[in-house]
Formats: sequence, C-alpha cells, structure tokens
Amino acid sequence: MADPETFAGCEACGRRLPAARGRGRPRRYCDATCRSAGRRQRKRAASTSSPDVKELLTGNERQDYLDVVATVGDPAGLTAHRITTVAGRLVAGLTRTGAGSPLAAMASARELVTVANAALQEAVDRARAAGYSWKEIGDVLETTRQAAFQRFGRPVDPRTGEPLTGTLLPGAAERAFAIFAGIAAGEWDAARADFGPRMLEAVSASRLADGWARTAGLIGRFESMGEPFAHPLGEHTIVDLPLHFEAGDATGRVTFGSDGKVIGLFIRPAGQQ
Repeated sequence: MADPETFAGCEACGRRLPAARGRGRPRRYCDATCRSAGRRQRKRAASTSSPDVKELLTGNERQDYLDVVATVGDPAGLTAHRITTVAGRLVAGLTRTGAGSPLAAMASARELVTVANAALQEAVDRARAAGYSWKEIGDVLETTRQAAFQRFGRPVDPRTGEPLTGTLLPGAAERAFAIFAGIAAGEWDAARADFGPRMLEAVSASRLADGWARTAGLIGRFESMGEPFAHPLGEHTIVDLPLHFEAGDATGRVTFGSDGKVIGLFIRPAGQQ
C-alpha cells in the first residue's frame, strides 16, 4: 500500500516541492541547480581545513549560471532561469526564519533588479523583431518613443551600417544619484559641482531651486529616489533616475559629456511628453 502523500521544502532554496508519493527516495531539491548548491553547502560545512578556493570565490549566483550554461541553449532561456533562481533565493531570504542574513537577501534583491533589466531588454528586442513600433513599446513602458529608443534601441551608423556602440562613463549612476540627492537637500551649489561650463552659465543655483520648487508644486513633497539606470548615447552617458513624490512620480535625467561633465539635466513628471 502506498504511503500518503507528503510535502517538503527544497533543502537549498526552501521552495515547496511537489507532493511525494509511494516508498521511493524522497525528493530533496527543486532542480539540478539547487542540487549543486546543496552539494557546495555540504562541502563547506564538512571542511575542517583550508576550504576549496574556487568554491569560495564563486558565489551562489555565479555558480548557478555555471551549472546551467551548458543546458540552457538561448540567452532568453538563461535569463528566465536566472530570474527564477534569484527570485526563489530572495523569497526564501525574506520569508524563512534563519534562511540567511539580511545582507544576503539584499544582494539577491539587487541581483534580481539586474536580471530583470536584462529580461526587459530581451522583451523589447523581441517586440521590435515582431514589428512593434517604438511608439507602441514606449506606451507599454509609460514613456516616450524617443526615451524608449534611447534606453533599449540598438542604433546603426548610417555611414557604415555597423551598430553604434558607446561606453558608459564609470560611476555615472552614482554621480547622478548624488546630484539629485543634493537638489533634494537644497544644496544647490553642491549639485552644480560637476556641471560643464555651459551648464554653469545656463543653470544658476537659483534657477535650479526654482525648477525644484515648481516640481514640488505639481506633484508634492519629495519622498525618495529609485534605482538609477545608465546607458550610452554616442559619446554621452545618460542616467535616468525615478523620483517619487507624495502625489506622483517623475524622472530625473542627467547627461554626461565625454569629459565627464554634466551637459544636461531635467526633471519630467510622469505622463509628460
């Protein structure tokens, strides 16, 4: 007579496993990735001397990638697998007592943002391949077609037919975040410290303060900033930053020139074209 069905959690990520029936060997892991993670955890726990250097240097998220790179053929499939794996690890870290440190959960959350951005790029590429316009894509993303193209497009040099590639300015996202943090704190001169000559001439401290006040008049008191997104546009680096106010959201944009100086800055409430 068969045993009654039982339920268990994956020993690696904690997700609920399918019901087990019969007298066979009980299932312990979700898939090969979790099985590999469990093996590494046992190896580290059993080690009484110097641990294996490669195991320590290869984090779980990187090892997950190595475990499946040979079995997942296309990039979209790999991205989907990474989302599932990282999301499962994050859920376990947030919901299971003793599942890991808060820092580990934070690292998983940050990685999930990165993987989700890659998935969004893949989805946009597929939409373009299927014939959808940048206007339609922009509507779904709640932005303009130009902003959608600047973030996700793959422009081609009309002179050569070759893809136009740009290089991100190192630290651009962090610098843009600091600029808007200065604006939010009313530190107008500090916010203008990286402005190029033309920006310094065009945007005085008082003009910057006036613009911030007008934004607050439209959508209320400033509350927080989201994750900055940096992308190249020719020789420039553009950073878009979500800004959250009490009555609505806006997008802050900082454009850096090739010399690293700020050559453009604006704040656009959501819904404005």
